[in-house]
Amino acid sequence: MGTKDAQRTQMATANGFIAALDQSGGSTPKALSLYGVEPSDYNGDEEMFAAVHAMRSRIILADAFTSDKVIGAILFERTMNNTINGKPAAQLLWEDRGVVPFLKIDKGLADIENGVQILKPMPDLDALLALANEKGIFGTKERSLIHDANATGIAAVVAQQFDVAKVVSAAGLVPIVEPEVNIESATKAEAEDILEAEIMKHLNCLPEGVDVILKLTIPNKAGLFDAAADHPRVMRVVALSGGYSTDVACDKLSQNHKMIASFSRALSEGLNVKMSDAEFETALGRNIDQIYKASVA
Repeated sequence: MGTKDAQRTQMATANGFIAALDQSGGSTPKALSLYGVEPSDYNGDEEMFAAVHAMRSRIILADAFTSDKVIGAILFERTMNNTINGKPAAQLLWEDRGVVPFLKIDKGLADIENGVQILKPMPDLDALLALANEKGIFGTKERSLIHDANATGIAAVVAQQFDVAKVVSAAGLVPIVEPEVNIESATKAEAEDILEAEIMKHLNCLPEGVDVILKLTIPNKAGLFDAAADHPRVMRVVALSGGYSTDVACDKLSQNHKMIASFSRALSEGLNVKMSDAEFETALGRNIDQIYKASVA
């Protein structure tokens, strides 16, 4: 079995979850602060990105971070272009950890319009996808954000997501379609109902051979996305933690039996730069165990 076939089988069928290690420029300072690295500890973007790369490398190299429980990992572009232990990051993930590498490709969010934030333009997308293929990346991730149950806005988000997904698929990569719903939204449940209907509409129009992974906020109504999970064009449905604590995110996820986790903040909760290696391994291992159990519940 070739690498891509093995990775596809793992993502479609293996027990476990996807680690989201893709904080970008805007969210990096917060991620570092939670890790115990404050803005006063680094000077400028280069030192900031070096600090977050060290944090991500420490997570990836931990004993618990293997395909036994972590089946995929989403990387920031700088991480893909960097090395870990002298080896290209995506190559190390697959060859040394057995973890399928994905790449965050979006350039952030546009301003709010019709209660949503669509993706900013991606003028260099074709070149980035070609580079991702060269680096051994399996798939991509692109995140939009829904704030309100606005049917016009949600339709625009989903249409754009699937347009990008077709471009990604044509480049030989598997897209993670991520129309996140803000967990603080006063109309979260209503927004999710509209979102589910829009997703199913677009899935039904996808041609054979274009397969997607859906990354969605854990819904208020357990099992809302079960039909999407069973759709022949869907490789997997994964859940984002969206700001929930690890305990809350895992409790909610365990009620959705056809979703697995793709957590970021909940994965790194409680980790600190000042921990000894043993303390770090214990804390990360505990998070991975908890997220894994919720994903296979």
